[in-house]
Amino acid sequence: MTKIRVGVVGAGSMAVAHHLPNLEARGDVEFVAVCRKGPEQLERIRRRFGFQLASEDYRDVLASGVDVCIVASPTGLHYEHAAAALDAGAHVLLEKPMTIVPDQAWDLVDRAERADRHLVLAFGWNYKPMIIAAQQLLTDHGIGHIEHVQVHMASATRELLTNSGDYPGADPETVPDAQTWTDARLSGGGYAQAQLTHALGLALWLTQLHGQSVFAMMTSPLDAPVELHDAMSVRFDNGAIGTVSGASCHLGSNENKHQLEVRLVGSEGQLHVDLEREIVWLYRPDGIVERLSLSSSEGLYDCVGPPNTLVDLALGLPASNRSPGELGARTVEILNAAYRSATSGQVELVNHPV
Repeated sequence: MTKIRVGVVGAGSMAVAHHLPNLEARGDVEFVAVCRKGPEQLERIRRRFGFQLASEDYRDVLASGVDVCIVASPTGLHYEHAAAALDAGAHVLLEKPMTIVPDQAWDLVDRAERADRHLVLAFGWNYKPMIIAAQQLLTDHGIGHIEHVQVHMASATRELLTNSGDYPGADPETVPDAQTWTDARLSGGGYAQAQLTHALGLALWLTQLHGQSVFAMMTSPLDAPVELHDAMSVRFDNGAIGTVSGASCHLGSNENKHQLEVRLVGSEGQLHVDLEREIVWLYRPDGIVERLSLSSSEGLYDCVGPPNTLVDLALGLPASNRSPGELGARTVEILNAAYRSATSGQVELVNHPV
């Protein structure tokens, strides 16, 4: 049996909690090399998953000849690490947010194309059956020209973004330094970078829209070093307008279940997707009404799809990349414009390469 050699750069809580356990059960994966800060945590992860090599230098991971590289380092290091992995010939699973600035995101897309390597972003919701079904409804019936987009997300990040606690469900043995989330030089910002990337990754995947301009307001209560709440008005490349809101809600609310909702209004109908309340509903005034029958757990987050999809693609197996690099770059464009707008107090244009 052909085995895919897997390396990890930045084995923090996301990689250990989401990516590695999903791959561990496969018989066609071999854990070869891992790196992260902290020798004790590094050795603990090496033993737990059976990595052959553990190092605090990411270049040692790439030099070991991995086929697939999971990049889960702090956001400010994503470009350096993912670019080096692609140049070394590895397929890359890149944690979100993709990068802080758009030029670096699009450069990674170009590098992957030139190297003929797959680049997959860790947008786990895009692979959930209810989201795949929602996308199929749009393909089968459509809602015409999209005119309005409404995106809302809230999650329990108040403690994380104020340095007063951890993210719910994080592995306590592999939680990264607080700076990973709260030093804007590493993270790029607060809630928008930590969580709204998920919401935009879903909305832009369903609509295939590009941002054109953004006006944003952000607020940092509780003396947080980065923003806890975001409110954005967005104009898209097809003329549609929309709102994107994000909030650091309270720990314990609804068992820490994510609020994530996308509503689309088009010239011929509308679509409502709600992960918290498990709703997928498409309506057209010509008589087509589709509402999926969903269980109360189908909207729960997991990141099973991205790592398994990347391994399947690396093996040449049939698989659909529902979180490609260009999608990650489109989210970076909007968030970058949003942070610039929150600083300037003006509408900011999205920086998109010509």
